[in-house]
Amino acid sequence: MLYAVCCVPVSPLRQEPSHLSEIKSQLLFGECCKVLLTEKDWFFIQGQYDEYEGWCQASHITEILMDDYLHARHDLTADWVNTILYNGHPMKIPFGSSLTAMINGKAQWKRNTIQFDGKFQDLTKCKTDPKTIRDIAFTYLNTPYLWGGKSVFGTDCSGYSQMVFKFLGIKLKRDAWQQAEQGNSVDFLQEAKLGDLAFFDNAEGKIIHVGILLNEGEIVHAAGKVRIDKVDTQGIINTDTGMRTHNLRLIKRYF
Repeated sequence: MLYAVCCVPVSPLRQEPSHLSEIKSQLLFGECCKVLLTEKDWFFIQGQYDEYEGWCQASHITEILMDDYLHARHDLTADWVNTILYNGHPMKIPFGSSLTAMINGKAQWKRNTIQFDGKFQDLTKCKTDPKTIRDIAFTYLNTPYLWGGKSVFGTDCSGYSQMVFKFLGIKLKRDAWQQAEQGNSVDFLQEAKLGDLAFFDNAEGKIIHVGILLNEGEIVHAAGKVRIDKVDTQGIINTDTGMRTHNLRLIKRYF
């Protein structure tokens, strides 16, 4: 088994081993994975954090020791964009990148050295107070929508909720329908509180969208871009157009 870590700022995970294939998700710098298959310049990997699988370019990941994979702390970079030294050269990495195996600002990933002296979130000291939730969620405001994305450079709805909750120390699965199977149900929108997730379905009843409730009347979500819109018992109302955009299905609470 090959254990590896993302060594570029953002790596697309694709449905098939081709640049023309759909992007399913992403690895951010420092995220660990297991390599399950290889095909020419592509690796089929399973992410450590959410067990999500997809094809990534072989050059986007580098091998690490099994012990680093199994036991390393994964503190997260805390600025919108951060500078890290990778083998002595500067690299810009996004908010929420993982500082895998880093001790006192340094790590050794087999033949590669990493140095970082910026701000980070210690995942052993996560908080879920209102200020922390808002600060993290609002860091992504105006980030463009990107199918399969989960960074401040581009995100989809479930990638956004997963990353915000990662900073809160709560592990969410990758897709909206999977996240809807986690947590505890909130029966009425009027009982919602900051940090609850609202899920929305299509005409066939399939969960297709998720957003983070700010209160019983507002939601922050990735739709076109990460934005704040109004929400009621029927669904989301775009604050710019006044049009209803999503049909409310259920609400879940995770903390």
